[in-house]
Amino acid sequence: MSSDAKAPGLWDSTTKWLQDNPLQAVLAAAIAATLVYFFGFVPLFTQGQLSTWLWAWEAWNPETNYEHAKLIPFIVAFLVWNARDKLRAAKISSSPWGWVFIVGGILLFIFGARTLQARISLSAIPFVLYGIILYVWGKEVARILLFPTAFLFFMVPLNFITHATARLQFLETGAASAVCNFFGMNLYTVGTVVHAADGAFQFEVDEGCSGIRSLMAIAMLSAIYGHLTQDRLWKKLSIFAAAIFFAIIGNAGRLVSIFVVARLFGQDIAGGPYHDMSGYLSFPFAIGAMLLFSKLINLKPAELKVASTKKEKVSYDY
Repeated sequence: MSSDAKAPGLWDSTTKWLQDNPLQAVLAAAIAATLVYFFGFVPLFTQGQLSTWLWAWEAWNPETNYEHAKLIPFIVAFLVWNARDKLRAAKISSSPWGWVFIVGGILLFIFGARTLQARISLSAIPFVLYGIILYVWGKEVARILLFPTAFLFFMVPLNFITHATARLQFLETGAASAVCNFFGMNLYTVGTVVHAADGAFQFEVDEGCSGIRSLMAIAMLSAIYGHLTQDRLWKKLSIFAAAIFFAIIGNAGRLVSIFVVARLFGQDIAGGPYHDMSGYLSFPFAIGAMLLFSKLINLKPAELKVASTKKEKVSYDY
């Protein structure tokens, strides 16, 4: 055999597995078809009018602050495409452990259907899908596709916890007011209501300005950024866990800009046209905080030592 011979790719390995294991292949295809049928076509929710997928599509709307979830299938497709080189090199070896996730996902779906909780049934999709991947392609492919599959959990609307994020409103309102007062604007807050001391303007920070929408969107960005840029699991998890702080910084930055515009141009402009245009302004602040945090956790000991040496040299250089 020539030394230049290439290892079989994912497609070739999958084709060989299908030929060698026809019964398992038919079973996996039957599971996938059943998954599509029950999730996409069987009307189980909203008094028997909507399937799980249609329920989710209707739940992804501005009223629930979850319209960004419609982008998740496209993001998952990109993540899989981005891992194409790793998938080509992965070894195909069917794993019976896939049945644990398949059965667990099926039971989760049935529980959601029986209790009429569409969110629970929707949560079953990543489990069943990951189980099929593990059963058909084995541990290597499943490890590569673990993150794209787990990313599907972001499809589950969590707008019911909006009131639990109310604390974010107080934190962001207080932080924005503190920044403005540092620069001499003289504001004071009562709960989530911000007043200018001279009575020039007054704003109430509601859930739309500071809540589940920005938190979940920034959590998604943090998860993707950590997955694509970090080489260690603890770094990826740290960036994802810090998403709540990025959201606070982002929303506080947007509030600061609104207060500044109100001071310069009046409350009508700041609370009207500018408020509507600044809806996505929190993301640059949040992304900036995320990049800075990433830089900090990637500082090498040698860099810290150099910085410490320079500081010591300055301290004793008379």
